[in-house]
Amino acid sequence: MNNVKLFSDSTCDLPKELLEQYDIGIVPLYVTFNDTAYRDGVNITTPELYQRVKECGKLPKTSAPSPADFMKAFEPYVHEGHTILYIGLSSQLSSTIQNATIAGDMLGEGTVKVIDSLNLSTGIGIQVLKAARALEAGKSLDEAVQLVESVRGKVETEFIIDTLDYLYKGGRCSGLQNLIGSLLKIRPVIKVIEGKMTPANKIRGKREKALEQLKNNALSLQGSMDLDTIFVTHSLSYDDAAMLQSELKQRTGAKHVYTSDCGCVISSHCGPNTLGIVFTLQ
Repeated sequence: MNNVKLFSDSTCDLPKELLEQYDIGIVPLYVTFNDTAYRDGVNITTPELYQRVKECGKLPKTSAPSPADFMKAFEPYVHEGHTILYIGLSSQLSSTIQNATIAGDMLGEGTVKVIDSLNLSTGIGIQVLKAARALEAGKSLDEAVQLVESVRGKVETEFIIDTLDYLYKGGRCSGLQNLIGSLLKIRPVIKVIEGKMTPANKIRGKREKALEQLKNNALSLQGSMDLDTIFVTHSLSYDDAAMLQSELKQRTGAKHVYTSDCGCVISSHCGPNTLGIVFTLQ
């Protein structure tokens, strides 16, 4: 792969098989309960996260990897003569990009290229995957970077949140909003726009209605959709994710339609049964 080592962070939510297939390194973020910090996906899983939230009644704090964490991950490859390409969580949501950049500066000019995905979850992952495939095909680092930067603004990331409890516990909606939303069974639709999570809609009624709307929103862009790769990303919503995967594969004819699991950091902000669809436009 042209002596380039590709990295992302734990919020990219790429399936393990893709990480292994393309030898993608992952730098984990942190989730902290009380005074105990856990590395996302390393010594805490999403089911364990939800169990801890249930037991203590509050959400963990989440935090970026430190510059030292990035140094520890990058340095062995730099010493072997590799150049690092790191694509990470939106700078509008975290200091992860900033800390990776600091580590790159410490390792020396030209050793680390950092790309701000301006996205989250597989909205990052789909950019990482495009870079991985380009490098595997023999493209240079500069060509891979140019490709990612050209598609970054074309990533469509939209998801539905099944419960307002996590938004409430995380201070993202008031107690009254949570009560009313729960009574009316309102499910927010969130889009990522310019690197930020933006409320796009509210769907009232049964979950099946919300899933149908999410699917139809994606299919409405089918004419301009890049049909190479679609992700259906979820937090412990396996059956619904499999259903959407099958329907999107059938309706779009896309080459790859993957399901992926949300890690602990993403899940701590969205809650169980969150489900999203991610793809790029042509």
